[in-house]
Amino acid sequence: SMWTNPNAPPPRPAERLARNLRRVRARLEAAAGRAGRDPAAVLLVAVTKTVPAAAIPLLHSLGIRDVGENRVQAALEKAPEAPPDLRWHMIGHLQRNKARRALEIFSLIHSVDSLRLLDHLDRLGGERGRPVDVLVQVNVSGEPQKHGLAPEDARESLRAASGRAGVRVLGLMGMAPLVEDPEEARPCFSLLRRILEDSNREGWYKEQLRELSMGMTGDLEVAVEEGSTMVRVGTALFDGIEAAAFSSREGT
Repeated sequence: SMWTNPNAPPPRPAERLARNLRRVRARLEAAAGRAGRDPAAVLLVAVTKTVPAAAIPLLHSLGIRDVGENRVQAALEKAPEAPPDLRWHMIGHLQRNKARRALEIFSLIHSVDSLRLLDHLDRLGGERGRPVDVLVQVNVSGEPQKHGLAPEDARESLRAASGRAGVRVLGLMGMAPLVEDPEEARPCFSLLRRILEDSNREGWYKEQLRELSMGMTGDLEVAVEEGSTMVRVGTALFDGIEAAAFSSREGT
């Protein structure tokens, strides 16, 4: 409006974050509506890898209960300051030597990208007497720099995984290439959904696989239209907020 003071300080991080979150939720709702889906069936995982621990209570105050990190150490450092009812999602490549520590904090490992890692988690789940909840990561874009099982190997691995007592496979995770036009991501997401449906048809799992972790800031609409149940969003949530703003006293 004409009364806005051009020298006014930028909005506080809490206000900007609330606005960004409303926008993301509106995008999710619109996409779910187009696909005839209930928006409540899509979990928003807030990816906090680029922001300090001080941002996490703010997210919690805005109703976020699921946060994603791509490094075990970062999550372990942030968790002590975070509300205890948050669920932590491991979304980055997990090295086997970090897996034991990862299980101290993460509720769900999205990024099980090899049978070796699956077997290791199976052993750890057996040791603790409670299976590890995982998603199997499939490299649906076929990019050599991306982690994940090749789509043609996914069936075999999913069949093998169904016999493990120490891990509980809940579904699949995948990433599309970063493209200008999100429509180009659609084939990656529909491929991931087909692999999930094929696996369910085979009847390997007593409980049907339900989770499809797919979609990020740039392509979340297409992912939701293709059946995503978990979107991993960081950039759109923290747009326009400097990381330092969260740590300063004004950010509280």
